[in-house]
Amino acid sequence: MNQLQYIKISNFLLQNGEVIKINLSYQVFGLPLGTAPVVLVNHALTGNSNVAGEQGWWSDIIGEEKVIDLKKYSVIAFNIPGNGFDNEIENLIENYKSFSTKDIAALFWKGLEFLNINQLFAVIGGSLGGAVAWEMAFLKPNAIQNLIPVATNWKASDWLIGNVLVQDAILNNSKNPIHDARLHAMLLYRTPLSLASKFNIEKNDNQDVYKVESWLQHHGEKLKSRFQLSAYKLMNHLLKTIGENMSVSDLLEFAQKSSSKIHQIAVNSDYFFAPNENINTHNLLSNSSKNLTYHEINSIHGHDAFLIEYESLNNILKTIFNSKHTI
Repeated sequence: MNQLQYIKISNFLLQNGEVIKINLSYQVFGLPLGTAPVVLVNHALTGNSNVAGEQGWWSDIIGEEKVIDLKKYSVIAFNIPGNGFDNEIENLIENYKSFSTKDIAALFWKGLEFLNINQLFAVIGGSLGGAVAWEMAFLKPNAIQNLIPVATNWKASDWLIGNVLVQDAILNNSKNPIHDARLHAMLLYRTPLSLASKFNIEKNDNQDVYKVESWLQHHGEKLKSRFQLSAYKLMNHLLKTIGENMSVSDLLEFAQKSSSKIHQIAVNSDYFFAPNENINTHNLLSNSSKNLTYHEINSIHGHDAFLIEYESLNNILKTIFNSKHTI
């Protein structure tokens, strides 16, 4: 794992008017900064900055000779503050409802400015990370050459906001909050067809427990063992704030003035960020910009397909990352 580094950000103004101090942690992979095009990778809800290497959660995409080739690019990944990846108690965030995805996007730009990076070859992220990518583009419409939001959208839907409420209620009222919230979340990330293909209504050997039940319990215990409650509350809350201050007219204004190539990647079976929402976004943007591509990953696995269907995702990304570029 590449070394975790920190940027101290003082007097940062949140959208709600609060002024805070933040230790922004990050990792750098691939070529040294300043020697190659820069790719920023934004992590999802339970992810972190360790995106490549043996333990990297997106190592099927990022690495030497991979589609995001570490022999060609400098890759940066920030941790969303409060995600607990550094195991430092003082960096956890308790006032989680004070933060928004726009705040996170602004913090990431602050971090990049500290590193003397003003232009990015690409910003890519899945789910919450893709939403932060959208917010970063809204803040600096001409600083990102390729915007690649995966399994996400520019604005939270009613369905997403409703599920954030359910998750928040579990996290604040359950006796086993992380475990129980994860049970519910896993059903949002997959589909009935995905679970049927995996378990076929079978029970474990010599047990009166269905395989799907033990699978869910396993994921609950696994997340409980590595994730802080305050981190889960924050990441869940951020989902409902996606694009909350953006209107359709704001989106169209962004499209008119932005030089970014926007590559939307949806999942045809996604229940969390439904593909029809992405199609609607693409159609809206098409009225103001021609710098657009829309792709769908065909999968039975729902939202989590962006972490499962690597062959499909790689085939889409090759057209972007194999193109000619300059620093």
